[in-house]
Amino acid sequence: ETEFSNMEAAATGAGFGLFDGIVLDIGVSSMQLDQAIRGFSFRNDGPLDMRMAGDAGDESAADIVNSASETRIADILYHYGEERLSRVIARAIVADRQEMPFTTTRQLSEMIGRIIRTKPGDIHPATRSFQALRIAVNDELGELARALHAAERLLKPGGRLAVVSFHSLE
Repeated sequence: ETEFSNMEAAATGAGFGLFDGIVLDIGVSSMQLDQAIRGFSFRNDGPLDMRMAGDAGDESAADIVNSASETRIADILYHYGEERLSRVIARAIVADRQEMPFTTTRQLSEMIGRIIRTKPGDIHPATRSFQALRIAVNDELGELARALHAAERLLKPGGRLAVVSFHSLE
């Protein structure tokens, strides 16, 4: 198991040559969402993590919401989550974290739910914000760009690349 951007090294290391086809399934899987301990889900309480590679190394979602500037948080929510209320949510995050740092997905999800009012049938109010934080934490758009370049190098002439994605940013 490795990041898409490491597929060239993984394929070479395993002794594979060029491929006729490559399929990339981008984003988070239901398996990751179902495991509350991974910190991706706003429906199941867990640590506010969202790192695809587990707890190794990089900045977690909790690190971002507890230490990033209001402007950086708002930009992440707006650019990666297409959240229209990004500035309002970022302002509330910065205010609330002064009282108590965010450590769980439920804390953040409930705070966002207080700000964004929804009607029956609407997506969960935290959907776009959680998507944005996950994309930022894992540099998913950078990872996708690196994966596309690696796939190009691994494909035989005339080979096919299929990319499965579920939102407009991808």
